[in-house]
Amino acid sequence: MVVGDISTGTELLVIGGGPGGYAAAIRGGQLGLDVTLVEADAYGGTCLNEGCIPSKALIHASGLAHAVEHAESMGIHARADVDFQELVGWKDGVVDRLTGGVETLCEANGVNLIEGRAEFVDGGTARVAHGGEGQGSESVEFEHAVVATGSRPIEIPGFDVDDERILDSGDALSLETLPESLCVVGGGYIGMELSTVFAKLGTDVTVVEALEDVLPGYDDDVTDIVRDRAEELGIEFRFGEAARGWTEADGGARVETETEDGETNTYTAERVLVAVGREPAADTCDLEAVGVEPSEDGHIETDDATRTAAEGVHAVGDVAGEPMLAHAAYREGRVAAEVVAGEPARLDHQATPAAVFTDPEIGTVGLDAEGAEAEGFDPVVGEMPMRSSGRALTLGAETGFVRIVADRETGFVLGARIVGPEASELIAEVGLAIEMGARLGDVVGTIHVHPTLSEAVAEAAANARGTALHTTNR
Repeated sequence: MVVGDISTGTELLVIGGGPGGYAAAIRGGQLGLDVTLVEADAYGGTCLNEGCIPSKALIHASGLAHAVEHAESMGIHARADVDFQELVGWKDGVVDRLTGGVETLCEANGVNLIEGRAEFVDGGTARVAHGGEGQGSESVEFEHAVVATGSRPIEIPGFDVDDERILDSGDALSLETLPESLCVVGGGYIGMELSTVFAKLGTDVTVVEALEDVLPGYDDDVTDIVRDRAEELGIEFRFGEAARGWTEADGGARVETETEDGETNTYTAERVLVAVGREPAADTCDLEAVGVEPSEDGHIETDDATRTAAEGVHAVGDVAGEPMLAHAAYREGRVAAEVVAGEPARLDHQATPAAVFTDPEIGTVGLDAEGAEAEGFDPVVGEMPMRSSGRALTLGAETGFVRIVADRETGFVLGARIVGPEASELIAEVGLAIEMGARLGDVVGTIHVHPTLSEAVAEAAANARGTALHTTNR
C-alpha cells in the first residue's frame, strides 16, 4: 500500500541534518520559529557518522595502542593486544550516542523531524520522498529554507568505490577487519589522518600523491614535521605520481601510477583508500526549481548572511564551499537561523581555526606572515619550540612549535600556526585573541598554568615582543 501524498507547512525548512543543518534547526527552534528538518540518511551527517567523530575515535585509540608499545624511554615495556572488531564496536558506540543526541536536542527545541530526501518544487514548496518501498512522499510548504546537504568524497577515474578492494574515507572507517596493507591515494588531511591510524595499528601503508609533498597549502616547516613522523611510523610515500587505475592481483589490488614524464609504477596492497578530497553535494535537492545555480566548482554561493541568489533560501556548511569545516558549518547554521528570525547576524571567518589530527597535530588560524604582509600589515613573528616546553617534554612530545603573527606597530594578533601535541586545542586561544582584537601584550599578560602546553602560546607571543623567558628571543 502506498501512503498518499500529504501536505504540511513550516516557517523554516532545513534540508540536511549535518552540523550546519541541525545547528540551523536547533537555533531556529530556540528563536521561536516553526522548524522542519529533513534528513535523507542519518542525523549528524558525514561529520558524526563517517567523518570527524569516528575518525578521531580511531585516531585516539590507535595512538594509545602505539604509545603503549613505544614507551621504552620512560621505562615502560608493554605489548598492546588490539581487538579490531571490539575497537570498531567502541567507535560505533560513540557515534550512536552522538547521533541520538542530535535527535533529542532537535526534538527538545521543537524541531519537526522528517526522514526522507527533499527536493524543491518551487520557491515555496519542497517534496520529501520517504525511504522504503511504499512509503510515499509529502509536500512541505515553507517561508524560508536552509540547504545543508554537505559534501561527498571526490571520485577519480579508474577507482570505483563499489568495488570491494576500493575504499573511500567512510568505508575505511567502517572496516570490520584490519588490512595487512593499504595503498592510500592522496596525501591531504584525510589521507594523512587515516594513514596514521592504520600505520599505528600495524598496517603497511603506502601513500601515492601527485604533488611533491603532503598537506598542500601548509608551509614546508609544518609538512616536514608531519611527513618525517609518518615515515618514522613506517609510512612510505610516492610523490609526483598520479594513480591511473588498478587491477586484481594476488588477493589484493595492484595500483598503477604515472609521473608527469610518463613513467609508470605499480604498488600492491590488500585494499586501496581513495582520499583526494571532498566536493559539495549541491545536486541533490533540485536547486534549479528555486533559481539557484551552483558555481563552477559545485558549491552554492552565499553572502555573509548565508543568503543565496534565491529569496528566502540560505545555504550553510560544505555545500556552501570553503571553509569546509564542521565548526564553520555550526556557525553558518546559527547565523542562517538568526537571519531568518530577523536578527542582525553575519559571518566573519577571519578567526575560524582549522586542525589536522595527524601526529603531531596541526592547528591554524588567521594570517601567516606572508598573508599579513599581503593584507598591508607589517608583521612581527614570535615562536616557541615544543622542545623548550616542560609539559611537552613530560609527554614525550617535543616535536613542533607555536608561531604567532601580529602587527608590529599595534601588536594586534593576526594569526598562528601550531604543530605539536594538542594543537587542535591550543589554537582556540589564538582564535579568541583575534576575535576579541587582543594584542600580544594581552596574551603575554594572561597567566597560564604551569606546566601546560598553553604556556607555549604565551611564550610565542612574548618572543614576538622580545621578552620570552624560555626560548631565545629573536
